[in-house]
Amino acid sequence: MSFKITILGSSGAVPAYGRHPTAQLVEIQNRYFLVDCGEAAQMQLMRLQANFHRINHIFISHLHGDHYLGLMGLIFTMHLQRRINELHIYSHRGLDEIITAHLRYSRSAPNFRIVFHHLEKGLKQIIYEDDALTVETIPLSHKIRCSGFLFKEKTKPRRIDKSKLPQGLLIQQVAGLKNGHDIRDESGAILYSNESLTLPPRKSRSYAYCSDTIFDEGLVDQLRSIDLLYHEATFLTDEESKAKDTKHSTAKQAAQIARLAAVDRLLLGHFSARYKDLAPILEEAKSIFHNTELAIEGEEFVIQD
Repeated sequence: MSFKITILGSSGAVPAYGRHPTAQLVEIQNRYFLVDCGEAAQMQLMRLQANFHRINHIFISHLHGDHYLGLMGLIFTMHLQRRINELHIYSHRGLDEIITAHLRYSRSAPNFRIVFHHLEKGLKQIIYEDDALTVETIPLSHKIRCSGFLFKEKTKPRRIDKSKLPQGLLIQQVAGLKNGHDIRDESGAILYSNESLTLPPRKSRSYAYCSDTIFDEGLVDQLRSIDLLYHEATFLTDEESKAKDTKHSTAKQAAQIARLAAVDRLLLGHFSARYKDLAPILEEAKSIFHNTELAIEGEEFVIQD
């Protein structure tokens, strides 16, 4: 089953050199999530031929404009295209007021219901859960309230070993095997043990999205051993004082977090407009954590199970 991150925007505060402000499409087992929604997010979705009506949950990390100013355009397009499904929006307090004001003064009423979910400052909370995965907030340290998001698959069912499966089993017996149960007779005696007929479940995968934040070793425990970490890398180390003043991170600092947390892969984004060439950013990070990539717009990053 799919676990894929598509980069819609990777620029910092302003668009630059063909890069757009932050937005990502996350697909997990045929569930679609939008993470941040900077300007041009809907244009990028259209360009990549992504069906944004399949997005039912949008996560906004914080209320700096480069992370949410594309949201109203997307909402109005959903309305004009006769969307009917509920849209759930997760953010810190204030975004509901902003969206409501837009709708009120434009005398607009969407065809669909918008459900707002408020994030709490400084807390790790599971804000979304279904039978396949959870989404948990990551407290980040920035100029205003800010949260990252940790996507984690739940333990998957065991896999049937078809080469060992006896003939004539009932559908409910096969379902029981997937859920880890033995097959028993009417008296409760084991006819077939689960381990003899199944294979271990496929790997449960994980992705962490850390938008605007200072270098913070307090993130390490929550990020430990995840498959893919997206961490902002607004500046190079020669601008570390600027990063500190604006509460952002350097490429080196992002790589240090990845190394400390022993993640599998690191993805860098939120690049300052001062950098046309991103090669030095990648080079700086790879000197600390080799398995590092750049969040280039339009590219897909797949996590294999």
